Amino acid sequence: MHNADDPPYRAPWWLPGGHLQTIYATLFIHVPPVAYRRERLELADGDFLDIDWIDGVAGRPALALFHGLEGDAQSPYARALMAAVGRRGWTGAVAHFRGCSGEDNRLPRAYFAGDSADIEHALRHVKSRHPDAPLYAVGVSLGGNALLKWLGETGTAAAALVTRAASVSAPLDLTAAGRALDRGFNRRVYTARFLASLKRKALAKARRFPGVLDAPAIAAATTFREFDTLVTARLHGFRDADDYWLKVSSKPLLGAVAVPTLVINARNDPFLPQAALPAPAEVAPAVALEQPEAGGHVAFPEGPFPGRLGWLARRLMRHFEAGRG
Repeated sequence: MHNADDPPYRAPWWLPGGHLQTIYATLFIHVPPVAYRRERLELADGDFLDIDWIDGVAGRPALALFHGLEGDAQSPYARALMAAVGRRGWTGAVAHFRGCSGEDNRLPRAYFAGDSADIEHALRHVKSRHPDAPLYAVGVSLGGNALLKWLGETGTAAAALVTRAASVSAPLDLTAAGRALDRGFNRRVYTARFLASLKRKALAKARRFPGVLDAPAIAAATTFREFDTLVTARLHGFRDADDYWLKVSSKPLLGAVAVPTLVINARNDPFLPQAALPAPAEVAPAVALEQPEAGGHVAFPEGPFPGRLGWLARRLMRHFEAGRG
């Protein structure tokens, strides 16, 4: 799957380990801004999805990006990929999950790692705007799990919307990921950072919809298990965190994916233990697993200090371009 212009990922010598790669790439590598055009997609249930567009040349491919937990169109990986899309004259669409575009969503529900219905809403909308162009889809972290779940559930019918797909650092086994994130360094650093934002949104929702959520318990939560039981499971019809993690994990559905799909997971990703990664025998022939030894979580920095983000966008674009013949 690689050639001389697209070598397998190798981490820079000066940035060893999954934690350093993840944190440094997120906080210290500058990615230039991207100019987006925002469109609001009104949903039949009374809610909305905001989509940020990069307008391309008519007839060239369109690429839809689904961001990670508490991400958005300004996340470094989104800007890096959308810049690559723009350089090719393609159309780019960053589909924000509910409540992630800078404005609270309207309903007493949020978004979650198995929100395949909203994945389809967004894809159908992007396809309707560009019906004669190939549509590619990429999901990052939580968005990657949701996209893969949709691909597995939809099977061969997904090809009516999407020509090729990819996921990056998706928590394919949410039980393993949840346990990993709720322990030690992960809990103190990553989980604490995510929960600060998630709890703020959940407490605002508790105020808007009295009786739906237990605000004091949410305020006291310090783990994903607690938050997903108190908020995610409660709002989206699951019994508790364990039920939610089990039912929405995409790994069991990878054998049913029919669209050519690249699944990238670094073996040193702090969010998902290497032992939880799928083997080739566990996935459909349409699924290509790429599991470099390093790269961290949605990081994959490269180059001499101070580094840059570029490998991931190049790898994804090569995967999508391979489908054009």
